[in-house]
Amino acid sequence: MLRGLAVMGMILVNAAAGLSGSHAVPTMLLHADWAGFRLPDLMFPAFLTIVGMSVVLAPPPGARDILWRSGRLLLIGLLLTNMHWLADWAQAPRLPGVLQRIALVYALAALLTPRLSARARAGLILALLLGHWGLLLIPMPDGTPTDLWAPGQDFGSWLDRALLGSFLYVKGPLGFDPEGIAGTLPALAQALIGTLAAERMRRPGAARALALAGAALVGVALLWAPWLPVVKALWTGSFVALSAGLTLLLAALLHARFDPGPVRNIATAFGRNAITAYVLHELAAPLLHWDSLTFPYRLLPPAAATFAVITLFLALVAAPILAMDRRGLYLRV
Repeated sequence: MLRGLAVMGMILVNAAAGLSGSHAVPTMLLHADWAGFRLPDLMFPAFLTIVGMSVVLAPPPGARDILWRSGRLLLIGLLLTNMHWLADWAQAPRLPGVLQRIALVYALAALLTPRLSARARAGLILALLLGHWGLLLIPMPDGTPTDLWAPGQDFGSWLDRALLGSFLYVKGPLGFDPEGIAGTLPALAQALIGTLAAERMRRPGAARALALAGAALVGVALLWAPWLPVVKALWTGSFVALSAGLTLLLAALLHARFDPGPVRNIATAFGRNAITAYVLHELAAPLLHWDSLTFPYRLLPPAAATFAVITLFLALVAAPILAMDRRGLYLRV
């Protein structure tokens, strides 16, 4: 269920972002501009935490299967993030993306977890988060002053500009990519936190343990934030701690409420076909600007209309996902 809620949240957030260029969208539905944290900033990292959980809870595949699945995800991600480029070659393509990050993090987490003890993974998480912090603070060769509270003024962003060039999401002299190269390190830490949480879920008192771990991570984030800001675009260590902590708190709540026993609802349907739902919403994104879907803006105040359009869009995506779930049809990438 948690995976389904995360995917639904990602779809809602992306729909809001798609409307923001032409319609008034409440800030609560949009990502923080840079430093800071809003509810939409939780969705993608929550999914990565769940990727780590699934590595432990699902039957262990072989290394070849892991790499093959990661490769398929990577290819799908490249196609989705470059649909505009395939239609108009004059536009710049983009290499990083959401599914690309999921593919890399899944492969690394799935390969490392069976080979590392829980204690070793905990040490690796700490090393990745602290190492990434140090990486961001390396002086930039072009002389740009380092300021983690300002967009693009860190070594990670400089690295993206140097290696990705025009393939960046945000271009310009201080350009950066929210799914850039350096951010893969703390994103892996995010998934490894999920592996530790999933192993704890197999023992008695799981809900309480998850809640305590989640609260501890949130506390670490709040203590860390004055020195290392919570920035989704950089995937800072404080952002990982905060988002993973909130995810574990929600996992504890769902575990206490619904486990044990099978649950069947819209969230579980999305969770069983998570990647299919995500791909479908990307392909259906142009519908957000069709008059037949945006008619609420002619009838309701802007904020209410935005909620109505996003709800309609989610319903359109949900219809085939629910139909597939009723028929037991699950597409595995």
